Amino acid sequence: MKIISGSDYLKYMTQQVVAYLELPSSERKERRKVQKLKRPLYTSRWLGIIPFALKVFMRKT
Repeated sequence: MKIISGSDYLKYMTQQVVAYLELPSSERKERRKVQKLKRPLYTSRWLGIIPFALKVFMRKT
């Protein structure tokens, strides 16, 4: 793991923000939609694997 200085980190973050702001608004909205679709289900994200396992078990029976 590489440790970076505070000024290098600030420079990196500034570059990322500027690159994001230079994108057209339609592309930014599309990115947000894709991110929302990639999120795991609510039950998996907050409650872990147990609800998922129960759902799979219920489907088999």
